[in-house]
Amino acid sequence: MTTAWTLTVDCAHPPTVAAFWRLALGYVDAAPPAGWDTWEAWLTHFEVPEEEWDDGATLEDPDGRLPKVSFLKVPEGKVAKNRLHLDLQVAGGRHQPQEVRLGRITETVERLRAAGGTVLREDRFDGALDHVVMADPEGNEFCVV
Repeated sequence: MTTAWTLTVDCAHPPTVAAFWRLALGYVDAAPPAGWDTWEAWLTHFEVPEEEWDDGATLEDPDGRLPKVSFLKVPEGKVAKNRLHLDLQVAGGRHQPQEVRLGRITETVERLRAAGGTVLREDRFDGALDHVVMADPEGNEFCVV
C-alpha cells in the first residue's frame, strides 16, 4: 500500500517561495479543503489568527497526478546544503541532441533567474552542458536538467 505524501519546503516567506515554485513547476495554488469555498473561510473557521495566514502555502499539479508541494514558515534560516532537491527535467534526457538540451535548459534557467532564482554552477558531461544547479529565492538548491 502506498502512502500519500507532500514535499514540504521550510522558508522565511512562504508566499514568495511558493510563487517561484508555482512558475518553476507549472503548478497552481492548492484548492481549499473539501467543504470549504475559500482558504479564508477555512482559516476563519479554525480561528487561525490573521497574522498567521501567510505562514504556509501549498501548490498542486493542475492535473492532479503529481505530489503537492507545501511551504512552511520557520524561524531559522537555511545554513547548509540541501540533502534533498528537485531536478526539473526539462531537457528530455541525454539521448536528445545537445542543441535541443541546451536550448531547453537555457530557456528554463533564464525564466527562473528572472523570477528570483540564482545560478550556482553549470555541470558538464562529456564536455557539454548537462545541468545547471540553481537556488530559489531563499537559497534552496535544485537542478535544471
